[in-house]
Amino acid sequence: MIARSLYTDQLAKFVNTPQVKVITGIRRSGKSTLLLLLKQSLFNMGISEEQVIAVNFESFVFVEITTAIKLYDYVKRKIIPGRKAYLLFDEIQEVEGWERAVNSFLVDFDVDIYLTGSNSRLLSSELSTYLAGRTIEIPVFTLSYREFLDFRQSPPTAGEASVEPFMQYLRAGGFPIIHSANFDLESGYKTVRDIYSSVILRDTVQHFKIREIELLERVIRYAFDNMGNTFSGKNVADYFKSQQRKTDLNTIYNFLHALEESFVFYKVARYNIKGKEILKTQEKYYAGDVSLMYATMGYRDRMIAGILENIVFLELKRRGYQVYVGKLDSREIDFVAEKQNDRIYIQVAYKLDSEQTIQREFSPLQSIPDHYPKWVVSMDSFWKDTLEGIKHFYIADFLLSDKF
Repeated sequence: MIARSLYTDQLAKFVNTPQVKVITGIRRSGKSTLLLLLKQSLFNMGISEEQVIAVNFESFVFVEITTAIKLYDYVKRKIIPGRKAYLLFDEIQEVEGWERAVNSFLVDFDVDIYLTGSNSRLLSSELSTYLAGRTIEIPVFTLSYREFLDFRQSPPTAGEASVEPFMQYLRAGGFPIIHSANFDLESGYKTVRDIYSSVILRDTVQHFKIREIELLERVIRYAFDNMGNTFSGKNVADYFKSQQRKTDLNTIYNFLHALEESFVFYKVARYNIKGKEILKTQEKYYAGDVSLMYATMGYRDRMIAGILENIVFLELKRRGYQVYVGKLDSREIDFVAEKQNDRIYIQVAYKLDSEQTIQREFSPLQSIPDHYPKWVVSMDSFWKDTLEGIKHFYIADFLLSDKF
């Protein structure tokens, strides 16, 4: 196991605090490994094995623990009177009514609780009702570029020296299993396809009781094919209508919502920079990992602009930013990212290979009337110019930067 300090450091801050730690993310993003690392960390702190009660609900060992009552009885038998217990529950959503059991543990015992789940509804109104104000979410994403280099045991490089390793990352995506097993691309995509099928079947189709699976697949392909473009449920419905496939808006929105809940996609709202308000139409959708797109549609060079945007978006999310698509009059800024009192503006391009392209990417940032950092990110490893205070980043350097 390779320690993912981005997440282990966050967890370390909350050990022995009263909050329930909820670790969320798409399947196979590394949540189970994070619990194993936490378990080892607890042992290193002097906590005995008897105090740590770990249950992986995807394991056949625990197949009979299907309800809140059975989970409560199992934990009650394991707890040592007078000693704090550390409860580590992996894929807790497999237990019916698990929220009530977790609430009872907090009431009845001296416990420190950690949950993982592959559905964002872990923090929905149901959990909030039982555990209002007593949860902390730690979202886990697939590997960052820096983590990819750690998995490959490759030292970080800058500029042109990083072109080859970055292209490997771009083409392979970030699911940890792909890099820990050192698959070739063909085997890697097959593995991701299996992950994708599991996510769609278990976390989307079964969980939301979707019957029109073929239509769901079409919606997914449409979203992948429009990566980086603003669109809405109406766009999708109109497209299907042009293909002589009738569907209604509610079905499209329900599908998109289900895909968000299972982390196949992230929805990014538009933000009116001048009016300082979040807009309710023409959002963008980005994939939970770019390899999901390759596994279902193959890699396509013509989609490189959207792929790069997706990679930058996920990096901003990993670093804790709230991310929006910026709107300034008729112009669009790819990302407005906010964290506490900080804000950055980012344009993402494939190549700055003409004066027209340079003008198109830099001019929207030049029009923003504030002094927050503004960057253009592209695949140009040699481009070093700064225009009116707006800096260019080669994308691999951006992903390794400590400046944001």
